[in-house]
Amino acid sequence: MSTSPLSSAEAARQAIAKRLQNLRRDAGLTTQGLADLCGWNKSKTSRIENVRTTPSDADIRAWCMACNARELAADLVAASRDAESMYVQWRGQQRTGMRRLVDVSRPLYQSTSVFRIYCSNVMPGLLQAESYAQQLLSCIADFRQVPNDSAAAAAARFDRAQIIRDGLHRVVLLVEESVLRRRDADDAAMAGQLGYLLTAMSYPAVSLGIIPQSARRTMWGVEQFSIFDDKRVHVELMAGKVTLTNPGDVDVYLRAFEQMRQMAVYGPEARSLINAAIDSLG
Repeated sequence: MSTSPLSSAEAARQAIAKRLQNLRRDAGLTTQGLADLCGWNKSKTSRIENVRTTPSDADIRAWCMACNARELAADLVAASRDAESMYVQWRGQQRTGMRRLVDVSRPLYQSTSVFRIYCSNVMPGLLQAESYAQQLLSCIADFRQVPNDSAAAAAARFDRAQIIRDGLHRVVLLVEESVLRRRDADDAAMAGQLGYLLTAMSYPAVSLGIIPQSARRTMWGVEQFSIFDDKRVHVELMAGKVTLTNPGDVDVYLRAFEQMRQMAVYGPEARSLINAAIDSLG
């Protein structure tokens, strides 16, 4: 892909800073002049324009007032909030535990008709068995040093996943073969998880493709991501999540998903890879 998801989030912040800088220049104000009108230090103006400080809603309103552009304040505040919400750190979101994230995401999952999900290093959340999810989430909580409510979070995640059986949603998933052989849980939980994949493949709403390790690659390394109705992409990084809603960014991930879909196997071939992973557990 041409740009990383994190760089897209940074570009959104830069765009806000540039719009504010242009407002100041169009008003004929120096950085000191704007600072005087806003009642803050000149260095704050420079930090905002150089994307070193994120302007608050009040900062943007004061900036627009100083530049005689009060009518632009609401749009700039909204754009700034959107830019800031593009990248959120996991630790901040999970500071009170992981179940909260599941609960917060329910409206988005309920309102989405078609999911496209690519998993490069972990089982897809919508197809996670509860015992597997609990062990995985416990490991994540320990690493991120957040409250370990993995049992409650796993139960909530499994309950949220009931949408794959309600007839109102369509779920298209691509999973790397290597994910089938990762030991993210003990052997019993892994066997249950792999068995659940075989069961889920029979659901009318689910299309599960496995990308074999031997597949000829037409896409280079891609981070794990989920696409919601061709309108929104969540990209999972080690430290946080990036949300992309710009149509151009979403299209990049749609095209990547389609290319990887051509590399996957389905039906009996996919079942064979899953059964081989089960046999490897001994």
